[in-house]
Amino acid sequence: MPTEAARTEAPRPAGDAVSTLYNAFFTGLVLAASMRSGAPRAAELVYRIFDRQRERRFLPGLAKLGIDRLPHAVAAAQYHYLSNNIGGVAVQYMPESDRKAWIRYVPPRWAWAGTALCAVPPEVSAAMLRGWHARNGVALGNPRLGFVCTKQTADGQSALEGYYYEYDHPLDPVDRLRFSRAEEAPDFDPAAAPVLASADWPAERLAKAKRNYAMEYVRTALPVAVDLYGPAEAGAIFTLCARQVGMQFRDEIAQRLGAPADDSAQGFAAFAAALGEAQGDRITIGSDGGLVTIAQSGWSLFEEDGAVHPAVIDIWHGLAEGMLVAHNRRLALEWRDRGHRAPFRFEWRIRPVDAAPF
Repeated sequence: MPTEAARTEAPRPAGDAVSTLYNAFFTGLVLAASMRSGAPRAAELVYRIFDRQRERRFLPGLAKLGIDRLPHAVAAAQYHYLSNNIGGVAVQYMPESDRKAWIRYVPPRWAWAGTALCAVPPEVSAAMLRGWHARNGVALGNPRLGFVCTKQTADGQSALEGYYYEYDHPLDPVDRLRFSRAEEAPDFDPAAAPVLASADWPAERLAKAKRNYAMEYVRTALPVAVDLYGPAEAGAIFTLCARQVGMQFRDEIAQRLGAPADDSAQGFAAFAAALGEAQGDRITIGSDGGLVTIAQSGWSLFEEDGAVHPAVIDIWHGLAEGMLVAHNRRLALEWRDRGHRAPFRFEWRIRPVDAAPF
């Protein structure tokens, strides 16, 4: 009889496993784009990712955080401070006035984790600012609000740092982001930083929000990549990236999930079920002709979008393929069924690599 992993709220270690995986996946996507398609195209990709994420999340996020009525420069800076800290990103906030507020993303950088920082082109890092920070004024309907960048870790400086500033005049699009490297942020004073209301943000909600923070980057990035590069090129570049990330992080994810050291097909199915449950999906393990099968009902990553291009699924699937290679290189994962519209349902079987394909 099939066994089902119940859809329950993921405990914190399991949620952290998902955060780790999707953080690595997003970083890998940017590095793969930079290496395999060049810095200018990678910068365009990052710009579009962050611009779309801003469109989807910024204004609703201000309301959720209870800061939507603050002066615009202060609200924008507080949003990045609070939302990023919820996601596990170290950010500082230093207000100067209603019209000027600093933020500082201190090392180690979340987006460019580990030694990935050494490979991120400065224009790719700046593209994040162009898509998000420079366009917060646009989202708020305030053409006078811009962002001034004073440091970038991608340039070897001590942080990604800058401030929101409300000018006396409307800004041309090119002036929404300025660079002023001679300026220095004030020191961070935790007492001056905003604090989430504990009644509104209990530990369970914070843990779920941290998991969702990392997933949101991939949720935004994959469709953007397919639209920008086209399905064939995006599939070639980013499915390889997904396989590499899966191989590199399988052991760490298994340890965080508490998966047993079992390199059998059943062991991988149990690992996949734990990871799926941690992501908020429903996984059923069964058998077919003596081979282990895995079925997934629902897809939390794209449930709210309703539909995705099949290439998005292929890229995401590369994570599982890579993790199986690291789990046991004598096993292969193949599709039995999949669709690209909600309600999503996927089904796989695990077979020996020398067995006939399904």
